[in-house]
Amino acid sequence: MNVLVINCGSSSLKYQLIDSDSENVLASGLCERIGIDGRFTFKPENGEKYTIDSEMKDHTDAIKIVLDALIDPKTGVIRELSQIGAVGHRVVHGGEKFAKSVVITKEVIKAIEECNDLAPLHNPANLIGIDACQKALPGVPMAAVFDTAFHQTMPKKAYTYGVPDRYYEDYKVRRYGFHGTSHSFVSKRLIELAGLDRNNSKVIVCHLGNGSSITAVKNGESVDTSMGLTPLEGVPMGTRSGNLDPAIIEFIANKENRTISEVMNILNKESGVLGISGGVSSDFRDLDQASSEGNEKAANALDVFAYNVAKVVGGYVAAMNGVDAIAFTAGVGENHLGIRRRIMSYLGYLGVESNEETMGIRGEEVEISTKDSKVKVFVVPTNEELAIARETLALI
Repeated sequence: MNVLVINCGSSSLKYQLIDSDSENVLASGLCERIGIDGRFTFKPENGEKYTIDSEMKDHTDAIKIVLDALIDPKTGVIRELSQIGAVGHRVVHGGEKFAKSVVITKEVIKAIEECNDLAPLHNPANLIGIDACQKALPGVPMAAVFDTAFHQTMPKKAYTYGVPDRYYEDYKVRRYGFHGTSHSFVSKRLIELAGLDRNNSKVIVCHLGNGSSITAVKNGESVDTSMGLTPLEGVPMGTRSGNLDPAIIEFIANKENRTISEVMNILNKESGVLGISGGVSSDFRDLDQASSEGNEKAANALDVFAYNVAKVVGGYVAAMNGVDAIAFTAGVGENHLGIRRRIMSYLGYLGVESNEETMGIRGEEVEISTKDSKVKVFVVPTNEELAIARETLALI
């Protein structure tokens, strides 16, 4: 069966068509600048990638362009749309309503809408993508795969904030966590690579990229994670501040005569390593370059990031009373050897020893700890689209 995976942002749409039997990606690409002017990228499995400018007023237009490309007589990868057997949609926030992926029904759509205030930038876009696909592919079964679902196994002590209980009772203010599809996929593979028994395992997954989160996985289940009610909590990221003293929000608002919303925009879009570096970049490659040229702020940004990741890892070792293996994944985790080396330098107390022969390998599944290391450390490339396809297939 061919499964179409859709990941909608507010003005973008990523997609992959996956053959569920071979798990080969038949085609992939991106619709950008939806509602502005429109840019479409298409990469068939055995062909050249191409990019064209194409007007997309909304996500319905974007979905039509994707489907037309898939069946294009010259560059397409299937003959007709009936060869799409199912569609898997990434949905960012499922609140407490969804602890697993589900087949999309009218009731499911209504429940996702009720979570919109928890993810106002993401969930509405996800729903637009679902609606557009249902119109274009009537009768094709579709599934919703939630970023938050994997973390619904967290115990109450892990997800409860130190605020009056009425805010949880009335508004469901609690830690939810994100990147759940990635953490689920990588933790399963890490357990296999480390030769562990899933039902007697303690692993930590470091999903490090422009958005970063760390998750403690005990016996195959998420027991704690660094992102919270929103993806702003946790370690400093590309442009997000991560954890800070909440009083800073009022302090900046008063000093600069800003609204809370304006300060939150700063914390989401102007902070993290971008802000720490004095505006050098949110891209870790740029920070590396600037640091090598003597930019102290860029060097500090890298140090702050690695230090905070190491602190969270240490906290999760305590929370699980031990750890068997650790994985680095996502763009930075898979490719930035300097960050991996910095983080691992803090883990000597665990008996972690770096393997310099494999440390420099980028984007591949590899062990980067030595054979004598008491805790094994691996790079495990994530594949959220494949995970969504697998979840969808299992439901359909």
